[in-house]
Amino acid sequence: MSDKDPARKSRHDERKSRRRVELLAPAGGPAQLAAALAAGADAVYLGLRSLNMRVGGARNFSPRSLPRTVSQAHDAGARLYLTLNSIVFDGELARVRKTVAAAAAAGVDAILASDWAVVAECRAAGMPWHASTQMSCSNSTAAGFLADNGASRIVLARECTMDEVARIARAMRRRGVEIEVFVHGAQCVAVSGRCFLSHDAYGASACRGECQQPCRRRFEIVREAENPGSDRPRAEFSVGPHSVFSARDLCSLRFLPQIVAAGAASLKIEGRGRPPEYVSTVVGAYREALDATLAGRFTQELATALEERCSTVYHRAFGPGLFHGRPARGRAAFTGETENLATRRKRPVGVVQKDWPRAGMAQILVQNIPFGIGDELSIQGPTTGEVRVVVDSIRRDNETLRIAERGNWATIPRPQRVRPGDRVFLLQKS
Repeated sequence: MSDKDPARKSRHDERKSRRRVELLAPAGGPAQLAAALAAGADAVYLGLRSLNMRVGGARNFSPRSLPRTVSQAHDAGARLYLTLNSIVFDGELARVRKTVAAAAAAGVDAILASDWAVVAECRAAGMPWHASTQMSCSNSTAAGFLADNGASRIVLARECTMDEVARIARAMRRRGVEIEVFVHGAQCVAVSGRCFLSHDAYGASACRGECQQPCRRRFEIVREAENPGSDRPRAEFSVGPHSVFSARDLCSLRFLPQIVAAGAASLKIEGRGRPPEYVSTVVGAYREALDATLAGRFTQELATALEERCSTVYHRAFGPGLFHGRPARGRAAFTGETENLATRRKRPVGVVQKDWPRAGMAQILVQNIPFGIGDELSIQGPTTGEVRVVVDSIRRDNETLRIAERGNWATIPRPQRVRPGDRVFLLQKS
C-alpha cells in the first residue's frame, strides 16, 4: 500500500486502529471477495488455480488478476493472504517460485504455506508467510520452531483446546508471532485436513485441494464369511448418509469472547467453496459478534440471534469443535442429520439486465422461478458480491405488477447498485 494514496491509507489506518483482533474471511471467487469486504472482513484469503487446498471446490483467481484483486482488498482497508498450502511435488518448484514472486510484486500481505518448499521461496523473496493449519502445529515447541524459521503467524491445528490456544498464544506473543484459529465452517474428519480417502476412492487428493468428500456419503459395509463354507451368512450394513465420518460444522459464536481472551490475533471463517450469500451472512454475523466482544457488550442473546442468522445459509449441524476438550468418544462431534440444514434455500430467478444507479432501480429478466411482492431476492455477481432485496414494488413500463412472471422482465427498487449479468435468486424457507 503506497503512502502516496492518502485516502486509501486513511481507511486502512482507521480499520487497523479500530480493531485489535482480525476477522479473516474466505474468498473463493470475485463475488465472494466483494461479499466479504462489504460484510466487514479485516482480511481475506484466496487461492489461485493451483497449489492450494481448494482447487476443486472454489472458482479461485487467475494469476493475472492478482494485482487488481490485492488493490480491491487494500482499497477496502483489508489485508489479502494467498493460499499456497497444498503439498508440492518436485516438478512444481518452478511454479512455486514464480507464484511467490508474483505475490510479492502484487503486494500480497502474506502467503499461507504448509510445504517447506513454499516456505523456502517466501524466505528467499522476503515474503511474509503464515504456517497453515495443514502443518498441524499443536504445541508451543512446534510453534517456536516455526517462528525460528520466519513464520509471522501460525494457524493452529483444529485439535487444540481453548487452554492450549491460550498457552501457545502467550508463548508466541513474547516472540511477536500471531496465532490464528478457525471459528466457523466445515471441519474435516482427518487430522487438520490430511486425508487419503478421496485419493483412494477417486484419485483426487485432499492434500492437493481436490477432495471429493466421500466421508460425507452413504457407505455399504459388507462382512464376508470368515471361512469358505461357513454357516455364518454374509452380513451387509447400510450406514446412513452424513452420520459416520461427517463432522459437524464449527460455530463458535456462543464462546467467541473466550477465544479472543485466549489471545487469538485472527479469527478465520472457513468456506472458500461456499456461495456469496454464505460469505455475506456469516462474515456479517461474526463482524457483529466480534465488535460487541471488543466493546464489552457481547451477550448470549446476541450470540443466539447471530447463530440463527448463520443457520439460514448452507450448514451442517453446528458444534463447538474441540475448543472445550477432546472427548474419548466423539459421537457428539458428528452429525446424523442431512448435510444441508439451512433454514432458507435459494432458487434461481434469472439475471439482471439493466441497472439505473440514480433511480435506484434494476431490471430483471425472469428465466426460471417467478417472484412477487414481499419476496426476498439475493442478487449476486463478481463486482456486486451479494445484495439482498425485499420486493416492495414491481413494474414493467407503466404497469404495476404483483408477480414477475417467467419469460418476462420487470423492474424493482434495490438498496444498492447491481450489475448487468448478475444472477438473481429467490430466498425461501426450507
